[in-house]
Amino acid sequence: MKISLAKMRRSNEIIGSLLCDIKEKVKPGVSTLELDRWAEDYILERGGKPAFKGLYGFPATLCVSVNEEIVHGIPREKRLIKEGDIVSLDVGAVIEGHYADAARTFPVGNVDTELLRLIDITRESFFKALEYARPGARIGDIGHAVQSFAEAEGFNVVRDFVGHGIGRKPHLPPEIPNFGTHGEGPVIKEGMYLAIEPMLVTGNWPIHILDDHWTVVTQDGGISAHYENTVYISKEGPMILSAGSCEEDYGKE
Repeated sequence: MKISLAKMRRSNEIIGSLLCDIKEKVKPGVSTLELDRWAEDYILERGGKPAFKGLYGFPATLCVSVNEEIVHGIPREKRLIKEGDIVSLDVGAVIEGHYADAARTFPVGNVDTELLRLIDITRESFFKALEYARPGARIGDIGHAVQSFAEAEGFNVVRDFVGHGIGRKPHLPPEIPNFGTHGEGPVIKEGMYLAIEPMLVTGNWPIHILDDHWTVVTQDGGISAHYENTVYISKEGPMILSAGSCEEDYGKE
């Protein structure tokens, strides 16, 4: 089925603005379930549907991952955000069968300087990767860009979870690891939609999945940050579809 760029823009604009507007709600004393309920209402009010709720059995709209949690944290009423936490929010929306996917990590109050640097380097690694998100480059170029930059800054990249294609389904080929070798992997082509999502950790990269069968944590207790956008590969290069109005420093294209 053909993918409509206009509809991909619409679904991505919802989550881009959501991740801007939710920032002020990520504060001490707020439960992760409160954030989830707010996000679901936000998406529905704008004509979309939560893309993650029910996907593969996931029970919520938001993945809320705190500190050593890498991805897929299940929102809970009793999980309260605390001063000094860093909180990763991963969210998707769908409009008329067109999927959007993006993630951000937010500091809560007075956060350790090294964790603020982790958030910044995770975000910056996305933009290092974006330089290779253009026709004729290869998927390995993206992974190499993330890995080499992150490791030079003293962080590691998660190996078990990767970015992906996106469009009329939430997850499509190709897989986009955050590690790799220049010149290897599938060729990036005009018309692709890619969810590029660096996940960096302060410690080692091996993971553990909790008993809820969803929440992914670092084995060694290292802290994790996550940054993701849905990107369209145009003839001229990458267009970020999920940038919100609070992120005018790089715009939407």
